[in-house]
Amino acid sequence: MAQGMFETLDDVLTDCRNRLIRAPRDRKSPFHTPVIVTGDIDARVMVLRAFDSAAWRLRLHTDVRAPKAAAIAADPRAAVLFYDKGAKIQIRTRGHAEIITRGSEVDAAWAAGTNFARRCYLGDGPGTPSENPTSGLPPEFEGVEPDDAQLIPARENFALLRITLTAFDWLYLAHTGHVRAQFARSTADAAWEGRWVSP
Repeated sequence: MAQGMFETLDDVLTDCRNRLIRAPRDRKSPFHTPVIVTGDIDARVMVLRAFDSAAWRLRLHTDVRAPKAAAIAADPRAAVLFYDKGAKIQIRTRGHAEIITRGSEVDAAWAAGTNFARRCYLGDGPGTPSENPTSGLPPEFEGVEPDDAQLIPARENFALLRITLTAFDWLYLAHTGHVRAQFARSTADAAWEGRWVSP
């Protein structure tokens, strides 16, 4: 990727948007599995399921019993780190996180999953102690796909993690000299304001 592709802040903003649009659709995209950091300074890799390019909102899936759900309820600040080694681009973002358990968006996300994937929400909640190594799944579902009726209890544990981005820091690692830009917006519906900064 030539440095010339990033002559303006609008070029950078467009590139960021396009990478985020592609990430949920392409499992090979380096942005498909970003690092999510919650207010309790815990970090984890998660799968990016959707990106709303108008609202600049990320959507991921989670278990309502996961410790991060309680952390987000107590402190909605979140950071998301994306890194594409091949393109030499790092994007560090910050935003407002929320756990959504009800509504048409949650229902649609649940319906779009396979029964094999949805079985993850049947077992013990994330972080439940165990005497032995465990998947947390009920024994009858180890390697077995449950039917729709067996998954009814799992739906109660499924939630969306939505993160509305409010700031990001873009870094392009170029052998001719790194290039960096920062963007922020005062509210979720405000326009982005950008500036070039020294790497």
